[in-house]
Amino acid sequence: SEVGRRILLMYGPTSSGKSQLAIMLKKGLEKFSRTEQGAIYGLSESPMNEDPLVAIPHELRGEFLKEYGLKIEGELSPLMSVILKEKYAGNFLKLPVKRFFISEKNRSGIGTFVPSDKKSQDISELIGSMDLSTVGKYGSESDPRAYKFDGELNVANRGIMEFIEMLKVDQKFLYVLLTLAQEKNIKTPRFPLIYADEFLLSHTNENEFRKFLAKEEMEALHDRVIVVKVPYNLSVREEVKIYEKLIAQADFKGVHISPHALHCAAIFAVLSRLKDSANKNLDIVTKMKLYNGESVEGFTSTDVVNFKSEYHDEGMSGISPRYIINRISSILAEDGTTCITPIDIIRSIRDGFKSNAKLDQKEVSRLE
Repeated sequence: SEVGRRILLMYGPTSSGKSQLAIMLKKGLEKFSRTEQGAIYGLSESPMNEDPLVAIPHELRGEFLKEYGLKIEGELSPLMSVILKEKYAGNFLKLPVKRFFISEKNRSGIGTFVPSDKKSQDISELIGSMDLSTVGKYGSESDPRAYKFDGELNVANRGIMEFIEMLKVDQKFLYVLLTLAQEKNIKTPRFPLIYADEFLLSHTNENEFRKFLAKEEMEALHDRVIVVKVPYNLSVREEVKIYEKLIAQADFKGVHISPHALHCAAIFAVLSRLKDSANKNLDIVTKMKLYNGESVEGFTSTDVVNFKSEYHDEGMSGISPRYIINRISSILAEDGTTCITPIDIIRSIRDGFKSNAKLDQKEVSRLE
């Protein structure tokens, strides 16, 4: 559908899980491509693992749709068009096909783009570049055999293209996405549009997202973006699970964490993210209990749904899980630490306010 021609943009505060969600999507696709149900086939000689069906001439596609209910979109890349013509005399049935597996490590079906210095970063990172060593052999820079289809957008064909902190890149990189998102084409110098079937995934923080919306010159891109908010977690029970996972990945050997210590930290973090309700009978602690799935007299599950829809930005600010783990780690750095108590954690959280650049004096006063 048309929704498939959009950019999925996840935005939210730092440490809300945007990058982790992107990692899980990529790993899930890698795993699925190794199953029989998720088998993917591509043209053996294509550096972009092109769909073999795009080699079928347009005059036959109507018959395929009528006979098999199969709608074929896209065109062969300039390179495969040359190979088909010169090596196989135009007989698309002779093109060899292989099964390939999605793999970020092998740059197969997953591309990743990270913004860097705007002055030095080149567009070739996305769309590939000229192979100067072969220009003399083929006699022209416009010969696709003298081009390296190794840009991130090229290798991501048939899979996922991830833009890390997308809105921090130079605008010239974003313009490439306009045709890719809507027409599924990549514009490369000296070549016609190159068809690419890939899912565009991006993530950014809330400040960059607000700046992006304010730029009128990016209106065309605004219309091609599907926004997904990724706020902080608002359940104490789930927050504790986050800390337990991060602690399990770290070296906390020889240090005992007292019962309820992580629970106390989770309560503090969640309370910092909640907003006071307009309902005078609902204080912020009761609201925390309701969000945690606890039964509170006088309130129903319908009330909880209404409270969650009261603010569109609840969970988009407050203390992050990363900050809590940093403060727990600071306790471990103290000499002679063998046990971490709830009091130790709360004291460490409070002591860290002064060194947290995100917190202004007004926010510090609220949290204290």
